[in-house]
Amino acid sequence: MLDRSDYAIRFAQLQDVNTIARHRAWMFRDMDSVNEEECQQLLEVSTPWLVSVIERGEYVGWLVEYEGEVVAGGGILLMDLGPRPGWFRMGRGGHIVNIYTEAAHRRRGLARRLMEEILAWCAEQKLDQVTLAASDEGRPLYESLGFVATNDMRLVR
Repeated sequence: MLDRSDYAIRFAQLQDVNTIARHRAWMFRDMDSVNEEECQQLLEVSTPWLVSVIERGEYVGWLVEYEGEVVAGGGILLMDLGPRPGWFRMGRGGHIVNIYTEAAHRRRGLARRLMEEILAWCAEQKLDQVTLAASDEGRPLYESLGFVATNDMRLVR
């Protein structure tokens, strides 16, 4: 049985963009948000978008490796936060995305380890706010890390 010490976490680099895009597409496929055809389309359009946000410094990613192969990953999209009532200054925030573990490596605490790494980085960077969208499967993990449900709404066009 493998344990968490068999895995290593590293920062994602621009050359990892295809892996990150694949994990992103597979994440939505595994949540039944897209079918196989849409998964492929999502993969194709995610790749150039990821190149763009990585090059602009708006995305920071982490990858988990086992025996030199990437088996999990996640990242954060960074943004400026404007002043609002009770918050009379500019700030920085992030939205955690792409938390994904390949099926053969699930149930080993890798998503928790990734989240702990990402949240430690957020604290070092002094991010004022961190958000994420939780799947039903991920919700217990995120709640155990201190995330709370909010009343965000979405308009899809």
